Amino acid sequence: MAKSSARKLKVFQAQFGFFDTVVAVPSQAAALRAWGVRQNLFADGQAKPATDPKAVAAALAHPETPLRRAVGTDDAFAVEPTGLPSVPDAPKTPAPKATAKAKSSAAPKPPADRRALDAAEAALRQLDGDRKREEASFRTQQDALDAARDAAQTAYVAGRKAATADVVEARKRYRSAGGED
Repeated sequence: MAKSSARKLKVFQAQFGFFDTVVAVPSQAAALRAWGVRQNLFADGQAKPATDPKAVAAALAHPETPLRRAVGTDDAFAVEPTGLPSVPDAPKTPAPKATAKAKSSAAPKPPADRRALDAAEAALRQLDGDRKREEASFRTQQDALDAARDAAQTAYVAGRKAATADVVEARKRYRSAGGED
């Protein structure tokens, strides 16, 4: 007896694209190798043991060779299938209703009145303009205050310098006249 016939073969099935496939092999790992995939399709339920008697018979007649048939057909499994997958008819779209015609023949609505919107937008622009002018006035006033403060600081420094010089000079004269601190 040959080695291949002595092995117990199991038949597995999976779907790849437009084809249902079956393969007769000794194990799930051998089935994955025969299909040429590395992902364990059995773990997530994409592959399973075959239960269709015709599929099992076809696979056992061609051990370790993946057989295919178009999805959704009852064709026999073959190495090179000739059938095409069956595609369900597309749902028919309903004919346009008479209401569509009624809408197109009805008089167009008059344009909406923009007067309230235009007035509100104008008020907003006015408010923004007033605020910009107010900020400019504040900046001008702040600049004038900063200049006045700088002038006052400069005058203070010059006056203090002169007053300190006067104190130093007066102290010298006081000491030279015999006074003590």
